[in-house]
Amino acid sequence: MSVGVLIISHNGIGAALFGTANFMIKDSPLNINLLSANRDSDIDDLYETAIVLIKDLDDGDGVLVLTDLYGSTPSNIANSLHEHADINIVTGLNLSMLVRVFNYPNLNLADLTEKAYSGGIDGITINQTSDTNES
Repeated sequence: MSVGVLIISHNGIGAALFGTANFMIKDSPLNINLLSANRDSDIDDLYETAIVLIKDLDDGDGVLVLTDLYGSTPSNIANSLHEHADINIVTGLNLSMLVRVFNYPNLNLADLTEKAYSGGIDGITINQTSDTNES
């Protein structure tokens, strides 16, 4: 058994990131499903689909749900899924986060959640060539 992963994002962002991570880290044993929210999507239909995907992914170890933007439709749908399964949610999906998740497929839900979060944070850097506070 292992933790399942559900990516809920806008307009195929999750699919693009998943495809890239899958190219970089071949043969990940993680069970991953994707759900994309578009401008024309019906929120109730997305929610019902998310429930089905969560139930499909949860083999007893829980599900990590990754969303792209806190407070948005994907995030709101994710936050409403707690009554249906043992899930943790991390928002701010980026490639660094997803690659980190791919690299740790054997972690439990709590530890994989922390890896996702740290991967997302560690992937954000600032590289300045000059001091922007100069007068």
